[in-house]
Amino acid sequence: MPPFDALKMARERSLDLVEISPNAVPPVCRIQDYGKFLYEKDKSERAARKKQKVIVVKEVKFSVTVDEHDYQTKKNMAIRFLGDGDKVKASLRFKGRQMAHRDLGYKIINRLILDIGEAGLVEFMPRMEGTTLHAIIAPSKKAEPAPKKPVAAAPETAEAAAIPVASDPASAQA
Repeated sequence: MPPFDALKMARERSLDLVEISPNAVPPVCRIQDYGKFLYEKDKSERAARKKQKVIVVKEVKFSVTVDEHDYQTKKNMAIRFLGDGDKVKASLRFKGRQMAHRDLGYKIINRLILDIGEAGLVEFMPRMEGTTLHAIIAPSKKAEPAPKKPVAAAPETAEAAAIPVASDPASAQA
């Protein structure tokens, strides 16, 4: 159909002539309400953005001289972050002469990876960048993030409402 006739037909119906595929021979056009089309497209894109998960990288910092309790606390925080569906960056900074003992830092990060176990998968193995040793751990596919539950007051149950309350202490004993 010639473009002039198609445009005339679209105007008679109070719609727009929209070119769908300009590279095709002949070009493909559609008669539609273009404003409505853009609105529905924007609405579907907003719905898709609402459903997608934003990946957050949480950092857990260690030192070469970390004590056992501090290590356990930071390990538990890393496991909690992985359980929430976030990635964890485990970093260890060397200070001064500690650079001569990089093997101690690698032992701490590798121990963390082993202790986390099934909760996460190593995305980047431990590697040095300047004076910092770091590894990135992603949540495993098995560990689904726990849905956030809103904290609400417990509603009154039917049983609690059915219990008679005595105003006179003497009648309560009977």
